[in-house]
Amino acid sequence: MEGSGGEALVAAVASTAAPKSPWGKVGVGAAAPCSLADVMSEELAQELSRADTGTQDEALSLEFLAVEGAVPGPVGDTESDVLLAKLLQMEFDREHDALLRREQDKLNRDSKVSISFENYRMSHPYEDSDSSEEEVDWQDTQHDPYRAAKPQPFPRCGFTGRGKSMTTKHDEALCGRKNTARMEHFPPEFCSGDGIQMDLKLSNQVFNVLKQHSQAEQRRSARLHEKKEHSTSDQAMDARTRLLLYKMVNAGVLESISGCISTGKESVVFHAAGGRMENKEVPSECAVKVFKTTLNEFKNRDKYIKDDYRFKDRFSKLNPRKVIRMWAEKEMHNLARMRAVGIRCPEVVLLKKHVLVMSFLGEGQVPAPKLKEARLSSAQLSLAYEQVVQMMLTLFHGCNLVHADLSEYNLLWHRGEVWLIDVSQSVEPTHPHGLEFLYRDCRNVSQFFRKAGVPEALDEQDLFNLVSGLSIAAKGEAEFLAEVEQQEKMHEGHAHGLRRKGVAVNPAAVASLAQ
Repeated sequence: MEGSGGEALVAAVASTAAPKSPWGKVGVGAAAPCSLADVMSEELAQELSRADTGTQDEALSLEFLAVEGAVPGPVGDTESDVLLAKLLQMEFDREHDALLRREQDKLNRDSKVSISFENYRMSHPYEDSDSSEEEVDWQDTQHDPYRAAKPQPFPRCGFTGRGKSMTTKHDEALCGRKNTARMEHFPPEFCSGDGIQMDLKLSNQVFNVLKQHSQAEQRRSARLHEKKEHSTSDQAMDARTRLLLYKMVNAGVLESISGCISTGKESVVFHAAGGRMENKEVPSECAVKVFKTTLNEFKNRDKYIKDDYRFKDRFSKLNPRKVIRMWAEKEMHNLARMRAVGIRCPEVVLLKKHVLVMSFLGEGQVPAPKLKEARLSSAQLSLAYEQVVQMMLTLFHGCNLVHADLSEYNLLWHRGEVWLIDVSQSVEPTHPHGLEFLYRDCRNVSQFFRKAGVPEALDEQDLFNLVSGLSIAAKGEAEFLAEVEQQEKMHEGHAHGLRRKGVAVNPAAVASLAQ
């Protein structure tokens, strides 16, 4: 038995030793075949386990046989060709894995994000788990062992378990975990936290409230973003306004634009260095008035323009956003009319949509102080009062306008004289509320100079009669305003009749006809 076992061992080793050409003729130089009983004998197995295989390829082939359950057949059978083909395929797979590993290392060398080809590798049963190859980090895969598992979808039947252990899809804890997992679908700016790790259970009511809140916040942020992009804020400009100013600088009208010098309800004023124009002289210092493109400040101020006969026909046909351009156009026309009669006010240089370029009242980029902020002596205050009253008379009779927002904030003290600004809301005396606006201007002027200690300052009723040319008896404020409204209706009717006849309307003539 021992002799036959030794011969079988020699035959097996000889049969596993592949010829130089594995596809050569079978049986050439092979040992004599042995029986199946000899191969399956226990002594042969023990002898093979004690024998030194000699080479690594022979050990791998025997291990592969043991795992696959392949039994070497007799010499001359085609089973040895199948074994050699599998060994060759293993070599090809190992070369493929080595190539993938080299490509992976090459791509991940200088990259902040690692790439793994682990899913494309060929795994083999003979490979040892304790190999010296690099272990794949769990961060390179989609599986995170430290993250709590999300609740699995419920079966279609709607319940699991039987009897007392039955759990339905309406289970409170199950629905709470599911709502917590659904919070991950909220917008990115909504901070929901890691509720899955904390095993947070949200009721349907709480989840619905959070969902509605997230949607409302998303819509609100979108509106704010659009509002910022399409409107001007206190000291900032939108893209369209910046483009207009860039064009002015590129055209040479302005050399440069400095910082903000004044802010108001409906506009922002910037200082700019003047440039040149072909048909007009540009001052060395300019004031760029940018009307805000938001409609909030203009919703309650449309009465200044929609009842003005100069813009009445155009107002109803325009988009509300274009009303802002009309404000700039109205101020340009009012300033031109005022300068024509000698009223001290800024000179218009250029108008582009809602941007108005005017001459700068001040020196060295320092704007002239407002009458409210100017430190004037008693003599200067008396002089300023006389100039303001004369300015109101000239504005009403010579310029046929009412300022409609005259106060110590819209009067500047520049070079020892009073200058008038901010006339975008000015209307004609025949406006349906023209005399009412005039009375308000007289009240503001009278109260300011009386508080400043000017002895010759008239009260608002006497100043109104002086400027308007009317002779309304001094009464209480309510009765006086009622009489002013009656005069407005009479003025409006006479002015309308004169316009239909094509006659130029003069406030003094209208007042005389009304009386």
